[in-house]
Amino acid sequence: MIHRIAWTLVVGLTAQCALAAELVELRVFPKNVQLTSKRAYQSVVVQGVYDDGLTRDLTSKATWTLGDGNLARREGNTLFPTADGKTELTLSVDSKSEKIPVVIEKNAVDRPISFNLDVMPIFMKAGCNTGSCHGAARGKDGFMLSLFGYDPNGDHFRITREQLGRRINLAYPESSLMVEKSVGAVPHSGGKRFEADSTMNKVLIEWIENGTPNDPADQAKCTGIELYPKQAVLDGTGETQQLLVLGSYSDGTVRDLTSMAAFFSSNDSSAAISEDGLVTAGDRGEAFVMARFDIYTVGSQFLTLPKGLQFAPVQEAPANYIDELVQAKLTKIRLNPSELCSDEEFLRRIYIDLIGLLPTASEYNAFMADADPAKRTKKVDELLNRKEFTEMWVSKWSEWLMMRSGGTNQISDKSIVQYYQWLVDQVANNVPTDEMVRNILASSGGTFSSPATNFYELERDQLKVAENVAQVFMGMRIQCAQCHNHPFDRWTQDEYYEFAAFFSQIGRKQGEDVREKIIFNRGGGEVRHPVTGKNSVPKFLGGDRPDMKGRDRREVLANWLASPENPYFASNLSNRIWQHFFGIGIVEPVDDVRVSNPPSNPELLDALASKFTEYRYDFRKLVRDICLSKTYQRSTKRNETNMSDELNFAHQSVRRIKAESMLDVISQVTQTKDDFAKLPVGARAVQIADGNTSNYFLTTFGRAKRETACSCEVRMEPTLSQALHLMNGDTVNQKMVQGALLKGMLNAKTPPMEIVDQLYVMCLTRHPTDAEKERLKPLFAEGANVEHALEDVYWALLNSREFLFNH
Repeated sequence: MIHRIAWTLVVGLTAQCALAAELVELRVFPKNVQLTSKRAYQSVVVQGVYDDGLTRDLTSKATWTLGDGNLARREGNTLFPTADGKTELTLSVDSKSEKIPVVIEKNAVDRPISFNLDVMPIFMKAGCNTGSCHGAARGKDGFMLSLFGYDPNGDHFRITREQLGRRINLAYPESSLMVEKSVGAVPHSGGKRFEADSTMNKVLIEWIENGTPNDPADQAKCTGIELYPKQAVLDGTGETQQLLVLGSYSDGTVRDLTSMAAFFSSNDSSAAISEDGLVTAGDRGEAFVMARFDIYTVGSQFLTLPKGLQFAPVQEAPANYIDELVQAKLTKIRLNPSELCSDEEFLRRIYIDLIGLLPTASEYNAFMADADPAKRTKKVDELLNRKEFTEMWVSKWSEWLMMRSGGTNQISDKSIVQYYQWLVDQVANNVPTDEMVRNILASSGGTFSSPATNFYELERDQLKVAENVAQVFMGMRIQCAQCHNHPFDRWTQDEYYEFAAFFSQIGRKQGEDVREKIIFNRGGGEVRHPVTGKNSVPKFLGGDRPDMKGRDRREVLANWLASPENPYFASNLSNRIWQHFFGIGIVEPVDDVRVSNPPSNPELLDALASKFTEYRYDFRKLVRDICLSKTYQRSTKRNETNMSDELNFAHQSVRRIKAESMLDVISQVTQTKDDFAKLPVGARAVQIADGNTSNYFLTTFGRAKRETACSCEVRMEPTLSQALHLMNGDTVNQKMVQGALLKGMLNAKTPPMEIVDQLYVMCLTRHPTDAEKERLKPLFAEGANVEHALEDVYWALLNSREFLFNH
């Protein structure tokens, strides 16, 4: 129902050519004000949403009315406490108004400066603990801070104890070297970091005046931050929007952190952000602005449009929820989708994407002759039940799971074959994906008798196992957090080792067969934190710390990871499935999910994840939703509005066919068979179980080596080597000769132009155009070598971009 309402609003939006846009909603942040100490303050931001989809910062235009003016004073857009009590703040613009409660407590209590909560953020805000400054591995100019503050206790020691009397001057705080360098009073290779009268300098001096205390054990800790507004659509260069950062603390209090947070933008040319959190619109485009405080990073989506852009959205009914959410985003950024592709384009596209082959001539003729309006739906349902569909997705899972014999652990060929066949059975029998993943992560037994255990034999380093699990099943690259807090995401070094602790008790022993290993839970073994020196206690990434008493740690993790309790599982797999059909993920790369790499359409990704969960992790149903959407069935031809769009699915993308499918398609249209090691003659390339099995063609076209869990191993970019191999190499030329397709047609006395027509249908899933026929007819004039001419046409088709790409 929510999606239907959203679609109604979208299709109801028309160009505001003659009329001024009308304010339809007033958004006030925060929703309530809590001031809980003498030094507390709270800024307020007012955002207006207009009926043309644009937003504006109305903070300075709003009328402020405080119910009891004796409780707080206002300076600009900030409230400061003056007395304890409760009141209400009303903010009004035109006919719209919003009321927010204001609660003031402990107005007479002055909270002491905290090293962790007040001083450490200064180093982040001023850039002192970044990798290019004192946060470098060896520090800078003899002074080192932990990168992004992952070791506050160590930082406190280095500041106050490492060189006594040099960095800190307790007698004259303003003369402390740390203070003087920061304000530019003495030479500093990093330059002036802030002004002498700034809040940051005052906090630093007050902390030194207090004796540079470290925090007590019961000091309230930041438990999370929020960034407001969550989204903005700005009308042209120079438009601004102030951001607000709120921090929640373990003692229940809330603080305004806007002045202390560090701000970043993913696209400065479209939405630049100042140190104070003021976003300024630039060129047309999209950006995610981010705020970082303590260990937390959050982001908001900003869209910048050309000033006064006129736009008339298409009036088109969606096929399903996917189209609704894609169109809603396109309307926001003033793009119209391309038209639907033709039946011929759809047929070729869906065959390549679902089964990795081209439709045969008989399949093409039957589909084109079918007058049923639902024939595309019927074709999708038919292909989803083909065994080739299973083979396609087993091949993808084989990449993700890094199925490869040999290597440092000397995995046997038999182990890989058993593992592959187990995976085939899982996908062919449509075992729910969550169940399949739990079977892998909690697996125990022999690598022959329980093939899923090979997951733990392919990689034995427990830290790398943890990294692979996070990357494959949750789409996260947590490797950075092994040495320090993640610089661009929320993951800390503590969380890295707490997650790795789930894999610290994996046992391995020799089976009866020398090639087989037994994987078991040995019930002991810990992961030691390199900074604290303590054993890390297992904790879910972004989740709770489970009760591990008497339980196999991997089973506990598996039950959480492949469940709705883990918000990253369904969205990660939904994103990977989506990427297969569009050539780009909603998050791209698909295995680099982080705050600083947000989804291009978060509402769409959430909806896909929700549906995947609702379908009980039946991925065929999600694939069906995608393939039946108009979004998937769009033409690759662009219109004037979406000419430069690459991220919002306003059109289909031209995608080079994947290496394995490319070889299978060439073999199909030349009617030849391939012979791969350890497989029967005629097996498809997509059926290769072992990452070590390859040939020159597959390597040249970017087949994954399966050495790592990184999605980057699959290379889809066209290269000169690929073009040269197709034109001059053995694959195409030899297969044309071996298949003897043309000889058979000529022996059957088939007219040359009819052969040309059949070649076009076989290779391009279409008949030649009249113009193409006219250009080809002279090749078969009287006296011409017809066989050579047909070979040239055949070779040209196999080397054409139209053949090599899915479109």
